[in-house]
Amino acid sequence: MKLTGAQILIKMIKSQGVDTIFGYPGGAVIDIYDELANHPDLRHILVRHEQGAVHSADAYARAKGDVGVSLVTSGPGATNTVTGIASAYLDSVPIVVFTGQVNSALIGNDAFQEVDIVGITRPCTKHNYLVKHVEDLARTIKEAFFIARSGRPGPVLVDLPKDVMTATIEFEEPGEVHIKSYRPTYTPNRKQLTKVVELIKQAKRPLIFAGGGVVLSKSSDEITKLAKRADIPVTASLMGLGTFPASDPLWLGMPGMHGTYRANMSIDSCDLMIAAGVRFDDRVTGRIEKFAPNARIVQIDIDPTSIHKNVSVDCPIVGDCKKSLALLNELLDKEDSAEVLGDKSQWLSQISEWKSTMPLRYDQGGEIIKPQFVIETLHELTQGKAIITTEVGQNQMWTAQYYGFDKPNHFITSGGLGVMGFGLPAAIGAKAACPDKLVIDVAGDGSIQMNIQELSTALEANLPVKIVILNNRYLGMVRQWQDLFYDKRYSSTPMECAPDFVKLAEAYGATGMRASKPSEVKETLEKGLAAEGTVIMEFVVEREELVYPMVPAGGGLTEMLLV
Repeated sequence: MKLTGAQILIKMIKSQGVDTIFGYPGGAVIDIYDELANHPDLRHILVRHEQGAVHSADAYARAKGDVGVSLVTSGPGATNTVTGIASAYLDSVPIVVFTGQVNSALIGNDAFQEVDIVGITRPCTKHNYLVKHVEDLARTIKEAFFIARSGRPGPVLVDLPKDVMTATIEFEEPGEVHIKSYRPTYTPNRKQLTKVVELIKQAKRPLIFAGGGVVLSKSSDEITKLAKRADIPVTASLMGLGTFPASDPLWLGMPGMHGTYRANMSIDSCDLMIAAGVRFDDRVTGRIEKFAPNARIVQIDIDPTSIHKNVSVDCPIVGDCKKSLALLNELLDKEDSAEVLGDKSQWLSQISEWKSTMPLRYDQGGEIIKPQFVIETLHELTQGKAIITTEVGQNQMWTAQYYGFDKPNHFITSGGLGVMGFGLPAAIGAKAACPDKLVIDVAGDGSIQMNIQELSTALEANLPVKIVILNNRYLGMVRQWQDLFYDKRYSSTPMECAPDFVKLAEAYGATGMRASKPSEVKETLEKGLAAEGTVIMEFVVEREELVYPMVPAGGGLTEMLLV
């Protein structure tokens, strides 16, 4: 069977179970788009900017639990994907990005819309390819998906010269993928897990620290069982929110720079930390020398390079989180329950005291809306069942603090790179993956404008998302640092000329609503969530509200600024 490169590409993409592509056409990929028209079962969602395509593929991958795919043209189309790729790389999200390239004979000649996208993205991809021969195409695509979804997941880029897409060969189905230099370790060392059992039995003040790796490995049930089995309190990083139910008494909240008082104090006081799927980001640890000073640390991670990278650990376990936690639970089930549980009454009592004396709090008095109130009301109305995406900044932190996530894959945000403009295209990707779910983007008035053009994508693709804008007419998080550490010199952070978001929504063909008083918050949310189609709900909030607690840069986790 003779096929063109474009036909092989589409055939191989479909063989990987892909049903949705986020993309933007151009000359270098026109043959692919021509072939794509022959496959109505492969949905193409036309974005308005290539960055949006990658963010949408990122969120699609997280919400669906599989690989996301985007397709763009060469030159500026390819370079526009870099921010999205870097975000997926730092958050270990499996996506495959296909970029068009000029004809092979023109590569290196500074041809029109030619860039070395392989060289540009080498530092922020798990792997990337330039396909030089059509004979290599099918195998390369199969390898790309294998690498993206296996081991520690991540983005893979495949660069496709135009002549490779038009060339014709006899198609042969590639065999199983075998890459000699790439063999992830899934099964942990049983002896190491036996040591963890003993550490749990000895511990008086144990703590579980869950990260994004628990979400990616789909091991929320296993970590919840571990916590319940051994009566161990749980904290989770920004990327790990939802791995353990926020409604459970053992939940401590998020730790780190804007973590809860009880989570940070628990890290400082624990004598055992079981860290699963975390890389100990600086926003979590604060000053490394002061992080968990009294604890023996167990670190479970499928990526051996992440272990000991930022924090020295006492018991390293290389393996898949799901397999490792399941085996650990099996070993604990064979132990005497009394020994596993031990006497943690004093430890749990101390945590309860921290929770009651220093809870997350704000004062919704007066006639100005507090942003925290909006998030709490949103949680109340959705009962925590919505998929929430966020932009980056104060809106992101308030969502992490005040919207209690009970399930994984319901909080989708740009954690490691912190990309403003992530939330709206991410909401579109999540809605494409889960059309029956309510999807909400929580945004700031600054960040929403970074990719506001994707409103057209949501409307054209019939992917109705809800957008909650916390409008304080500032670049809020930068202004917060200026407030606290730069004598309130608000250099280039006021945004007095923000658009009328209600009119902006209407200009795109969406619905716009606004609340400017606390009494209007609940009604606006109720109407917006119930309305058909894409809706922008703007909330005019307290201009100089700060995110608390806050650990200043370079400080230890106990050195928190409190309300």
